[in-house]
Amino acid sequence: MTDYYEILGVPRDASPEQIKKAYRKLARTLHPDVAGSEGEEKFKDVARAYEVLSNPEKRQQYDMGVDPSAPGGGAGGGFGNGFGFQDIFETFFGGGQPSGPVPRARRGNDSLVRLDIDLTEAAFGVKRELQVDTAVVCTTCSGDGARPGTTSRTCDVCHGRGSVQRVARSFLGQVMTTAPCSACGGFGTVIPEPCPDCSGEGRVRSRRTVTVNVPAGVDTGTRIKLSAQGETGPGGGPAGDLYVEIREKSHDTFVRRGDDLHCTLPVPMTAAALGTTLSLDTLDGPQEIDIRPGTQPGQIVTLKNLGVGHLHGSGRGDLNVHIEVQVPTGLTDEQTELLRQLSALRGEERPDPRLAAAHPGVFSRLRDKLSGR
Repeated sequence: MTDYYEILGVPRDASPEQIKKAYRKLARTLHPDVAGSEGEEKFKDVARAYEVLSNPEKRQQYDMGVDPSAPGGGAGGGFGNGFGFQDIFETFFGGGQPSGPVPRARRGNDSLVRLDIDLTEAAFGVKRELQVDTAVVCTTCSGDGARPGTTSRTCDVCHGRGSVQRVARSFLGQVMTTAPCSACGGFGTVIPEPCPDCSGEGRVRSRRTVTVNVPAGVDTGTRIKLSAQGETGPGGGPAGDLYVEIREKSHDTFVRRGDDLHCTLPVPMTAAALGTTLSLDTLDGPQEIDIRPGTQPGQIVTLKNLGVGHLHGSGRGDLNVHIEVQVPTGLTDEQTELLRQLSALRGEERPDPRLAAAHPGVFSRLRDKLSGR
């Protein structure tokens, strides 16, 4: 079983004030806002230890050898699956035996921000800095919530239990029920003089800079998790997680399909017939592409490993270049005569009138290929 006393650095007979003081000291140095991601796991351990040892009932269970923060921890019993007689009363009468005060330090909410990137950044990955408006630990009170020089005190109504008992009448007679103390909100303590900066919350709103490493291969809708970079919890509790959702901007030249890229390259009719070498601007810079003699409209030339990097695994997709043969217009008399001579040499003055099957367009064929037809 984890030694929570050792984590906080206090003896087993430490007073509540000693435990609280040790937690504050460690929280200030290990909080992700200060220590970064390296201190995240240690901060979570410290917060878990404080949650148990600051609660009288949970601490008693822990001292008896039961970790109430572990899955299935704490005393159970009843009719199987953890449902007992006490649960029946809680269902019908709104409460059972007091479970102890609620810790003021609680985990914060997760946050979501969106990041716009271009195709090049999606293909190769990028390191970006984001400005995030979020809740951070109040530096005036260090998350305690009390005005500097003051401290919280035990609630006079519930005497630190965090709950009060009342008698309710039912068809079974008088039933003793419990409810959170309205005077302290269930915390067991009250803050007579709240911190002027956070009003007793232990956290304030602030803008901070977060660095996110965007891996190659992300696409619109991809979410990147930054652990413990979300909202700081009430009472200076551990922060939630920050999720960065990617939105990829469209590109002027390339269309992305998975990790492959597609583009259209216009080629003059004569170059398609005779063959040539052209220079194509890609994400990796200028690349030479061979147009073979007799290249037909819609033919695809594939350039391997010039697409988007794979998000899971190594390697990259391909760049597929769709050839668009351009038929010349506005011919001069000399050019027209030359084409007529070529037509005569090829015996094409009167083309064969027989019909052929419909020729699908470039992106129609691409659609069929992607759909598995």
